[in-house]
Amino acid sequence: MDWQPSAEIIDLVRNLALQNALQYEGEGQVGSVMGRIMGTRADLRNQAKQLSGLISSEVNTANSLAKSEGLDHIRELLAQSAPEMLEKKEHVRREGLPELPGDHKGVVLRFAPNPNGPLSFGHSRGLVVNSTYAKQLSGKLILRFDDTDTTVKPPLVSAYDTIAKEVEWLCGFPADKIIIASDRMEFYHQFAEQALNEGFAYVCTCTAEAFREFRVGKTCCPCREREAEENIQHWQEMNSEDGYQPGQAVVRIKTDMTLPNPALRDWPALRIQTNPHPRIGNVWRVWPLLDFQSAVEDHLQNVTHIIRGKDLMDSTRKQKLLYQHFAWQYPETIYWGRVKVHEFGGFSTSQMRKDIEEGIYSGWDDPRLPTLSTLARRGIKPEALRNFWIEIGLSQKDIAVPLATLYSHNTSMIDATAPRLAFVRNPIRIELKGEIDSEVMIRSHPTEELGERKINLDGVVYIETEDHGDVRLKDLCDISSNGTITSIDRSDSRPIVHWVANGKENRLSIPEGKELRVEEGLLESHPHPIGTIVQLERIGYAIIEEDGLLLVHE
Repeated sequence: MDWQPSAEIIDLVRNLALQNALQYEGEGQVGSVMGRIMGTRADLRNQAKQLSGLISSEVNTANSLAKSEGLDHIRELLAQSAPEMLEKKEHVRREGLPELPGDHKGVVLRFAPNPNGPLSFGHSRGLVVNSTYAKQLSGKLILRFDDTDTTVKPPLVSAYDTIAKEVEWLCGFPADKIIIASDRMEFYHQFAEQALNEGFAYVCTCTAEAFREFRVGKTCCPCREREAEENIQHWQEMNSEDGYQPGQAVVRIKTDMTLPNPALRDWPALRIQTNPHPRIGNVWRVWPLLDFQSAVEDHLQNVTHIIRGKDLMDSTRKQKLLYQHFAWQYPETIYWGRVKVHEFGGFSTSQMRKDIEEGIYSGWDDPRLPTLSTLARRGIKPEALRNFWIEIGLSQKDIAVPLATLYSHNTSMIDATAPRLAFVRNPIRIELKGEIDSEVMIRSHPTEELGERKINLDGVVYIETEDHGDVRLKDLCDISSNGTITSIDRSDSRPIVHWVANGKENRLSIPEGKELRVEEGLLESHPHPIGTIVQLERIGYAIIEEDGLLLVHE
């Protein structure tokens, strides 16, 4: 029997349509009403198709009434049927991350990177969110290295130690436990054999093309009918050097081959890899695919909550089917949407690693790369990165965010401790004409007590060529275009420019996407050591490096 909406559901749709028509002045939208229902009534999500006709009809009726009878008539109808929908609810800005669903007792979260390179900006979201919840709820954070892919994403041995240090740098504390998947292969084999013996997994020897036809046709592969004993024999052949070779056999988890989502139909769990593992060599031939390995490890480590991108919803669905076979309890799962940062463009760890090996980039901390080591080198504080991701939160909406948002958080962290300096690009020499002290003391910070900088004047200053004219030399004097001092005190509204006396030649490196622009100029003499973040007047924040300056951000 076809599903029919109840009187309560019809009233709900009608009232939401009236509210939407009122909100958009007679231009209510079907999608908006549908979204409201799907977002607030989980029990109706399976009936979206059946509801669409009702919603469309009620939205059209509400819009027609708004146009023919006026918005006041819509208000009267709502006041009679659903007065609460007329109440204007005050928007309360959320502070911090939303509350985790489920039980908060004994919370265990995990951050699980592939160690095919150090962490990137993209990794930092998962690390920040999981570590923040772990700290807030007195739970545990597990750092798990998902390193069972030796073919497409072979691990980088140095990345294990690097990532562990980066976790501590960004979180402010080390992970409570470190798990390396390649050290735990016996567990994955143990559960694979259990699945084969209990009949909810089988060894498939079909070609990828042949199985694709079975999947599309919603029919079972002949290998699925094998008895457990025969599957174990094939399993042993997979693990034997003289047996199956890569691509000739995989272990599949039995599901329903008529499931609407093709990706869930008898999905592959383990396959043969003969590439040596950089850490453990050729000890194992059969390696778990990520969905199987991760699912087993989450169970073994008693993970309570998984926080992942919505693009991994199919992974959740696969793993839940596996958990049903094993009679395990699946963790609470929360999803977020994609965050795109335009300035970073498209980078992948694998491609960055290749480009570094080919000499295109100087290393993982090359200023052009979106890695955590680069962000640290450029003076981005871990607190700023944490605040950035916590502010974005866990919305499933895909959003685009400019780097300026991160930089604003960083500015609040570094401004009070960043002494001011002058860096003059494309300098022009100005000979001062008039009376002026030979020694000038200028505050190193306009509001904070960071001391003073002593500048010795010999009658010559340098300003940027584009600033030449009648200007005010910041904290010094007014001058005319020929260098004549017209006033010590600021006398008019002429532009204020920065300047250098007795400066040293220096270079400022400015990362711009995948390019690195270098500007030569004169840097004011200073006593600050390498690693100090300074504010270059009228330019931005920069960090002092051994061979020059590196722009942090404007």
